[in-house]
This record gives sequence, structure tokens and C-alpha cells, in this order.
Amino acid sequence: MTTVPAPEPAITVVGIGADGWTGLAPAGRQALHDAGVVLGGPRQLDLLPAEVTAERLAWPSPLRPAVPGLLAAHRGRRLAVLASGDPMFFGIGRTLAEIAGPQALRVLPHPSSVSYACARLGRPVEETEVVSLVGRPLDSLTAALFPGRGVLVLSAGAHTPGQVAALLTGRGYGPSRLRVLEQLGTPAERLLEGTADGWPHPPGDPLNVIAVECAAEPGTLRAQLVPGLPDAAFESDGQLTKRHVRAATLATLAPAPGELLWDVGGGSGSIGIEWLRAHRSCRAVSVERDPVRAARITRNAAALGVPRLRVVTGPAPAALTGLPTPDAVFVGGGLTAPGLLDACWAALPAGGRLVANTVTLESEALLTEWYRRHGGELLRLAVAHAVPVGGFTGWRQAMPVTQWSVVKGTQQGEQQ
Repeated sequence: MTTVPAPEPAITVVGIGADGWTGLAPAGRQALHDAGVVLGGPRQLDLLPAEVTAERLAWPSPLRPAVPGLLAAHRGRRLAVLASGDPMFFGIGRTLAEIAGPQALRVLPHPSSVSYACARLGRPVEETEVVSLVGRPLDSLTAALFPGRGVLVLSAGAHTPGQVAALLTGRGYGPSRLRVLEQLGTPAERLLEGTADGWPHPPGDPLNVIAVECAAEPGTLRAQLVPGLPDAAFESDGQLTKRHVRAATLATLAPAPGELLWDVGGGSGSIGIEWLRAHRSCRAVSVERDPVRAARITRNAAALGVPRLRVVTGPAPAALTGLPTPDAVFVGGGLTAPGLLDACWAALPAGGRLVANTVTLESEALLTEWYRRHGGELLRLAVAHAVPVGGFTGWRQAMPVTQWSVVKGTQQGEQQ
């Protein structure tokens, strides 16, 4: 049996630190010496000495759309790519693997800024929450804020520490301790300290990592990990899936990493928002016909740390056309719109979940018919709250919610 050697990778990705050429291992230096073309950011390219004679090309902006063309233009040449720290940790390595394929890459990692920061702070890397603000909205940090927790923030530049301090203060985490670690791994390392609500330092070095020790002011909203955030966490005009029903609904939708939810009839966006908070890789589209409510959904998503929620403004089912295939669909409004349930059902792949809630008799009759045809589970959720009755206490019943849930393609879900 003849063994065929694997083809040589077309691209060598070299991780480089702020210490530049002196911090590179021999394999990284050799790859850059041998390269015909080196791609990287201007700062990274400036770290190379004159002995690296390859053609140097700076990445354009925006970067990702330009990558296929650049790779094609230099196919057949020895191509090296410079990346900050570990190329596969919030780095260019992921983009290259997705576009060129992992088999085309030879990756030579350098210690990441997170590794350096944890070494300086005495924190275990595996227990450290990391949030990148490089090319991501500042509000993304909010989802990681819990009293007593430590977070490392990958900074987008010199102004990021001040922006983080302002965000923490605005979210009720003003007492949080901040430590900004600049130029990690170089002789110019510097540490700045302070609290968010009194951050005293002007913008410093753009190469920095921010360590946050979360401390909340009294009365700050406690945003737990499991579904069922307090109703007060959401800006609302009353179109809101209430807390206890929402928790039961999310449990039935059963979000898993990487999955996509359609939240049809978004209202205040609570279902899509809590779906996204379940895992950082979860995705969601909230479809809302009312532009005022759609704008409110966007604000709620930012305030609760998931600005990645995609909001589509328009009536369903027309607004569903062209959306990516969902793993789960929640219908919280507009059930009686002609063709809505048919469109949601047709969009779901085998194994996809559909959950629909209603409080009206007309929509309940529709769900009963779909239950008869497709099986699943039909149930009624009822919640009562204790309220004063004169000098005593009694129960006030909220409107009961009828919920139909089904998994497409199962024996229960395909009855005709």
C-alpha cells in the first residue's frame, strides 16, 4: 500500500506578539524568511526586520470580503499571514479556515493577550470569561456582567477602557474594579487601575486588555443565566411574554449552541433575547410588523447584552421570505394571519421545533386543529399572583396561555 503525503499547506499563519521579531519562535521566523508575500495589519508588518524580504501587503478594510480575492491573487506564491497572538483565538485564523479550508493552513500560534493577562493577574485561563470588543458592539459586554465575576475584555483601542467604564456605570456596575494591562509581553508593559464610576485615566496605549471585577450597586437588576428575566428588565408597551410563561416557553424551545430561532411577532423581543443569552453562539431573528416595537426590541437587545439579535420589520408571513432556515420557531403573535403557521412549518427542517402561544379563543381553535393534524403537545399555562384584598390576601389570575409545541418529523409530529 502506497502512502501519499499530504499536500503542503498553502498559507502559513504566524502569531506575533507586541514584542515583535524577538518574541517569535524559530519556526515562525523561518516561515517569514521563506515567504514571498506577507499579509498583515500595518502595525504587525512594521514589527518585521529588513531581513524579511517578502512583499508586504496590509489588509484592506473591510477585511473579510477582500480575503478571497487576495488569496486568489497570490496563489502559487509562498504566502504568510501575520496575526496578533494566537491566530485561532478571536483572530484571522478563523476567517482563513472558513474561506480557504483548514487543510490549507499551517498555524504557528504565539501566546495570546489573554494568556499574558491571566499570567499577570494570577487567574486560571480556563475559568476566565473573555469578551472581545474588537469589531463588536460595546453592549456585548453586558451579558457577561454578574456580581463577583471576573471578565477579561479584549480592547478595540485606546478609548475602549473609558467606554467600558461608562458602560459599567450606566448598567449599575460602577463600583467594579478595572485594571488595564498595556503592551503585554514587552518591556513597556503598564498597569492602570481604578473603578468604573471614577475612571481617572485618559486614553493610553491602543494595545490593551481590560480586567473587570464586577461589583453591582444596590438595586441593580439581577440578570440570571436561566430563562425568566424579570419583566422589568424589558422596555415594553404591554406586548411582552410574561416572566413565568416565558421561562416555560424557552424550556420548550430548548436552545442549543449555534442554533437559530425565528421569534415571530416579537413584541418586546423577550423570547429572542433570552434565547441569545442561553449561549454566545445562539442566533435569533425577531420579526415584528410595528416599527415602534421593532425599535424597542433593538434597544432591549442592546440593554441585555445581545445586540447581535437581528430585527426584521414587516408583517409575517411575507417578512419570513429569504430568512435562513431556523432550528426553532416561536410564534407569539399574529397566529390567525393567513398562511403564517403554514409558512413556519414549511421552513422548519426535520427535527426542528415549533412553539406557539395564544390567549384568544380564535387562535386556540387554530392550534387545536394543528395539534390534531401534527401531534406534539397542547397545554394551558396559568399563573396567579397574590394581591391585597382589603385587609387580606387573595389570588389574581392572569389570562391563561394555550401553548402548542411540536418537533417536526417525529412520530407525534407527523400525524395526518
